[in-house]
Amino acid sequence: MNIHEYQAKAILKSYGVPVSNGVAIFSADEAKAAAETLGGPLWVVKSQIHAGGRGKGKFKELPAEAKGGVRLSKTVDEVIANAKDMLGNTLVTVQTGPAGKQVNRLYIEDGSDIERELYLSALVDRETGSVAFIASTEGGMDIEKVAHDTPELIHTFHVDPAAGYQAYVGRNIAYALKLKGDQVKQCVKIIGAIYQAFVEKDMSLLEINPLIVTTEGNLKALDAKVNFDSNALYRHPEVVALRDETEEDPKEIEASKYDLAYIALEGTIGCMVNGAGLAMATLDIIQLYGESPANFLDVGGGASEEKVTSAFKIITADPNVKGILVNIFGGIMKCDIIAKGVIAAVKTVGLQVPLVVRLTGTNEELGKQIIRESGLNVIPADNLDDAAQKIVAAVRGA
Repeated sequence: MNIHEYQAKAILKSYGVPVSNGVAIFSADEAKAAAETLGGPLWVVKSQIHAGGRGKGKFKELPAEAKGGVRLSKTVDEVIANAKDMLGNTLVTVQTGPAGKQVNRLYIEDGSDIERELYLSALVDRETGSVAFIASTEGGMDIEKVAHDTPELIHTFHVDPAAGYQAYVGRNIAYALKLKGDQVKQCVKIIGAIYQAFVEKDMSLLEINPLIVTTEGNLKALDAKVNFDSNALYRHPEVVALRDETEEDPKEIEASKYDLAYIALEGTIGCMVNGAGLAMATLDIIQLYGESPANFLDVGGGASEEKVTSAFKIITADPNVKGILVNIFGGIMKCDIIAKGVIAAVKTVGLQVPLVVRLTGTNEELGKQIIRESGLNVIPADNLDDAAQKIVAAVRGA
């Protein structure tokens, strides 16, 4: 689960990480009061969407020369004008795709005098089974480009989960960031606070880009992006309360109600698969034969008929879907349960696009029999390769 920048900063601040003062607003009428509360003389008006690249983004409804989704304002009137410009309009960035995201809330923040911009993040390193800190002196930039062009400027530090955070980790990060004097002490404290927040809140990613050094020599988190482990949200109702469903795909929201692993993609072939590995292989083979998947959908190992029916409805609700591929390897998940769920869903929502079903494994013959006797226009497949070729041919009208 993702949250907005201002929400992430509130969490960091509660753990002692220095951030700028700011006020979140939801309408342009609130801009003046927010600016006056902060006092100026420099304000930053930031669009709050779940996507990066906001500063370089463009609003669909505004002229091409209009400023992006993060704007400096030197007067209260400028704050108000920028708020009116941005709220309710659609911001397109490198991460939103061409559709963009509507800006429904802003964060008005005190301006900062910046001497240096650094990069800092914390994430779960599954290879080492520990929390890893990524640090670079090249903050405020596309970190992927830095890693590609100058990998020597990216530094990784691990925290032993048994020992927990130790001050030497913070000092090593400070030296990698070329910090000096009191800045090293500040860094040690900040890294410790970040680690505590990361572990206690069950985060999967925390990114600060940039972490700045002010002209007064102090460290401050100027931006913050936080992702949480969705499997641990039951432990954190205070985090769940921060969820902004307007930033999420409605189909993904619906899928979460049934504990379905669903991610919307941009292709035309809807996929229902059991098991993440098989789902990835299914997406790959669709690409191999020249089409693109419309979604990643893993119904899991023990799905019920109701769960399968819900999954099918979610797939058919996508107007981009021109064909559906059901690919099931029956282990814990029985093929007859899948067959019954598909039939129930088709009878409820109808079948307007080609449907290819490949069933193999537990109760395979029973599942195939249920499909055959349903009277539905279903295209059977013997294996994954056969299924992929048939759904691609069907979508292309062959």
